[in-house]
Amino acid sequence: MKFYNMRKKYGKRNQKKTAPQSMGSGKKKTFSVYATLVFALCMGTITVYAAGDPLAVVNNLSTFIFSLIRAIGMILLGFGVVQVGLSLKSHDPSQRANGFLTLAGGIIITFAKEILDLIMG
Repeated sequence: MKFYNMRKKYGKRNQKKTAPQSMGSGKKKTFSVYATLVFALCMGTITVYAAGDPLAVVNNLSTFIFSLIRAIGMILLGFGVVQVGLSLKSHDPSQRANGFLTLAGGIIITFAKEILDLIMG
């Protein structure tokens, strides 16, 4: 049977295609509000004072940078949860794998300072 006949016989109705689902405008707004709140929480809890001791200034800067990294990790963590939820809804295994990888990366980035402290002893 030629390809032309097969195409005629089976047609496009029997072909199942899953289109990737994008976030709607409501979910984008919710995610942006979540990201803004996480960023504000992480930035609002840290105060950086330039004391007379230069070592204290370096420690304060280190704390500030790690709070920025923690904010990025929490944003990735939230995005990973959203991706896993959307993949469970749409039954898309590749999106589910990407969601779990984003979730794991968010956890590692969120707890980067604690992981480095454990390594350093």
